[in-house]
Amino acid sequence: MEAKDRRTELRAAVNRGDGLAVVGLAERWLGSDDALQLLGDGLLAALAHHVGEAPKLAAECARRLRQRGWDGDDDLADQLDAGAGVRAHPMLRPLPVDLEELAMLLEGDGFGGGGRIDRQTGEIWTEAAIEYAEEQGEDLDTDDEDRWLWVGPEGSADGYRDMQAFIATVTDPSRADRLEIAIDGNGAFRRFKDVLGRWPEELERWFVYSEERQRGRARTWLTDAGYYPSPGPGSSPRQ
Repeated sequence: MEAKDRRTELRAAVNRGDGLAVVGLAERWLGSDDALQLLGDGLLAALAHHVGEAPKLAAECARRLRQRGWDGDDDLADQLDAGAGVRAHPMLRPLPVDLEELAMLLEGDGFGGGGRIDRQTGEIWTEAAIEYAEEQGEDLDTDDEDRWLWVGPEGSADGYRDMQAFIATVTDPSRADRLEIAIDGNGAFRRFKDVLGRWPEELERWFVYSEERQRGRARTWLTDAGYYPSPGPGSSPRQ
């Protein structure tokens, strides 16, 4: 099975909250750091459903997360250790937020970006969706801070640093040089992907790398807001 298909299989299991399937896939993913954030969320579901091998796998995933040390890794490791019963649960409130959707809001710019999270359901609303709903006469009472958690766009600086960090992992010097040139100046993100597209295996590796970094940053943001993502995604965002 190709790397893209394996990642799709893992994501599907995590999104379903299928802890048994995640446990069956875990060994092949614990051999690398490629998808520890995604895998960890799946193992949380496995722990919640008391799948037999989940505590051992969660402990190993937590260890690797702490060793890697990216944004959000320690937060997830704490949650895994708590789910396995080896430490107290973090002093955070559960919220069923889809981290990939939250990451999309955070990575946006200040022009129409940002949105809100419904604290009751974990559902993510973009600002455009809120405006449309209000135009249709729906009373969302967006001033109610007990219900809504504002998500402000943080721009592309972190994404740019991700490209720089990824280039440092490219082992072919000529490819790395081309990518360094590509990210210089305006239009860096588009040129970076265009150049990567010449090498499909590197492009796929970038997608995994980028999504993992974004997921971790979204988790850190949620931790700072006083929440942790509970097993199982929230509703799809209103577009």
